[in-house]
Amino acid sequence: MIGTTLQDIRDRLADLASETGEYYLVCARYGDRPVPASGLRFDSRRTARVAARMTEQYRAALRRYDPRLPYHEVVVYQDCPPGETARPRERGHSRCRADHPGTWTLSEPAVPRQTASDRRLVEFCHRVAASVFEALSVRGHERVESAVMDAYLEFAERRSTPDGLCLCLLECMAGEIATGLPPTDQAAVLSEAAARLDSDADARWGSELDPADAALSRLRAVGIVENTRHVGPDDPDATAHRIELADYALSRHADRLPLLPVLVELHRYGREWLPVSAAATGPKREWRIELVPAAEAIATGDREASIAPAVT
Repeated sequence: MIGTTLQDIRDRLADLASETGEYYLVCARYGDRPVPASGLRFDSRRTARVAARMTEQYRAALRRYDPRLPYHEVVVYQDCPPGETARPRERGHSRCRADHPGTWTLSEPAVPRQTASDRRLVEFCHRVAASVFEALSVRGHERVESAVMDAYLEFAERRSTPDGLCLCLLECMAGEIATGLPPTDQAAVLSEAAARLDSDADARWGSELDPADAALSRLRAVGIVENTRHVGPDDPDATAHRIELADYALSRHADRLPLLPVLVELHRYGREWLPVSAAATGPKREWRIELVPAAEAIATGDREASIAPAVT
């Protein structure tokens, strides 16, 4: 399964990494540190080139399901002494052929040009999807992982363009996890995925904000949602929170609202909540979501708690 493939590649990258290494990987086109190698360093140029190849293998595995995932021209950079400018020392490889991994080259054509905002959204969606695939795999939920891919591929075949496939993947994930796992396992998958996503982040977004507000700010920045509002409980003894979303990018399916990217990001900032209700509040994809701490939902046996709560 894809989660196992992604996890195997990430494990091999971790084995290659060195905390004191002076080589690291950068996208020559955008300056990004490519997932899953962001934050990793390597002790030699040769090792870094191997890591660059693995990085594109990882991204190619995801690209089979969404061709809009950006191609990164991965190059190896070396730390320089103070006063010198870092230069790319060696190209690892950039574009690759997903059909013959043993013969990948630099000749794969680039995807259609995307704006910076498009690229941020697609990249974020795939970071979340990859982290959730890995979380499902390591926690032994192969049946749900298979159901995600079956639902996604069936839906994707009905689309005439690749636009929105990254969102579709998250919608399918949320739906299958919501119906296939109890709240206890849903919360565990969210925590596992958030930990993996956090390891890929260069820095926390809006660290000066309340954690929930910082998570929502990050979601606005990547284009998952246009406007947000977080309302805490009025009663100091209460634990329920309310989040309002406007122009939310994901769509309801089977009367459920898929909130996977929102919840993973909240968990990443330490807000381990589960939604217990979702209500439409306006014509422009506007929603009001009630959330409680996951531990509370599990302890009380709240069956409404879900990654994709029923729309009321």
